[in-house]
Amino acid sequence: MPDRIYNVLFLCTGNSARSILAEAILNAEGKGRFKAYSAGSYPKGTVHPLALRELSALGYPSTGFTSKSWDVFAADGAPQMDFIFTVCDNAAGEACPVWLGHPMTAHWGVEDPAAVEGSEFEKERAFSQAARFLKNRITAFLALPHSSIDKLAMETHLRQIGAMEGATISPAKAG
Repeated sequence: MPDRIYNVLFLCTGNSARSILAEAILNAEGKGRFKAYSAGSYPKGTVHPLALRELSALGYPSTGFTSKSWDVFAADGAPQMDFIFTVCDNAAGEACPVWLGHPMTAHWGVEDPAAVEGSEFEKERAFSQAARFLKNRITAFLALPHSSIDKLAMETHLRQIGAMEGATISPAKAG
């Protein structure tokens, strides 16, 4: 049993696709060790149906998700975050709220599957690819020795994870 449960917030602009996928995947894969949340700087107000379909297809829970503002997590009484990951380039470049407790942050950008135009197959493939890239990052994150690694080494690892396959910003620009 871990010493504690770490809180993780995934941020995106619309909080309708990538951040929702990441929240669901980490909550399932990190159960008992991590509690994931998601939010957006300009939430769309609804979760993209293809994100929910992809979660269901992968065997993850696909109900109970909401598109909400990141202000919810900056308010009094909100859970204190240990880690905050931006999963879209727009959110990474925006002025974020002040987060209590100074959580570790990193950019794990992947292309927005909700922005893909084309056939239904092409849209579904975009959601599948985004979920795969996010799951790969989350798997690498879960493998880190969270309770025994120093902050500098952790930050380095988090940036390296963000540069994994599918990264939207090159490591030189992200650092």
